[in-house]
Amino acid sequence: MPIRIYKPTSAARRRSSVQDFSDVTTSKPLKSLTRRIKKSGGRNHRGVTTTRFRGGGARKKYRSVDFVRDKVDVPAKVASIEYDPNRNCRIALLHYADGEKRYILCPEGVAVGEVLVSGDRVEPKPGNAMPLGNIPAGLLVHCIELQPGRGGQLVRGAGGAATLSAREGKTVVLALPSGEMRRVASACRATVGKVGNSDYQNVRWGKAGRTRHRGRKPHNRGTSMNPVDHPMGGGEGRSGGGRHPCSPTGKPSKGGRTRKRRNPANRNIIRRRRSRRYGEVKLPKS
Repeated sequence: MPIRIYKPTSAARRRSSVQDFSDVTTSKPLKSLTRRIKKSGGRNHRGVTTTRFRGGGARKKYRSVDFVRDKVDVPAKVASIEYDPNRNCRIALLHYADGEKRYILCPEGVAVGEVLVSGDRVEPKPGNAMPLGNIPAGLLVHCIELQPGRGGQLVRGAGGAATLSAREGKTVVLALPSGEMRRVASACRATVGKVGNSDYQNVRWGKAGRTRHRGRKPHNRGTSMNPVDHPMGGGEGRSGGGRHPCSPTGKPSKGGRTRKRRNPANRNIIRRRRSRRYGEVKLPKS
């Protein structure tokens, strides 16, 4: 997917670029797989803001994407590749042989007319899904489950791909795009290939208005607030906050350790995504 750059007719046009939707084959989604989204503006059921700087944005409908891929050994034909306003990658509409229709994340290199299948032992080509234990080592995978049957949770963004490095008994070792190396059960299902629309990271938004259309509101500094609103607020004139950077709830935001030590997921991490100091990677003691 190339990036389109317009002539600099204004300051915003000069610093912005847009996606080229040449890979999209249809403009209307399947009505039976779409539903209305009720926006919350970052607030919970009590009206309390739990995620700051969210609200507004263009109206959009949610496309029900199949992250489980539980239709085993049923071939499906790629009917169309569509734009999804809820994620940065494309989605592909599959027409199964039994008549059912489902959306999946569109892998890179998959075109209309191809036949994809999900099973225990299928051809390891982009778009096919099978358990990690049956995928050859060294292949790229995405939409990875953390628990069998729960659905893909890892590596779902545009251009993302994890590498299946090795097998260790009933687990496999994955090298994630963030640099983290993690053990995952061999029974967990994943999709072969790389998530499409990898050029999305090269889009320049250019102006604040395009960000507002995406539902993102301006981000205010903690030091510009009052003490009642933020721990770093207050002071006469401009101040440095009087403490290390933190969130409104006091959680350190730059360098402080906030991960729970007794998190059960910690034992599955072989190498963390970033070092604790100077970019060095510390491996666990054997």
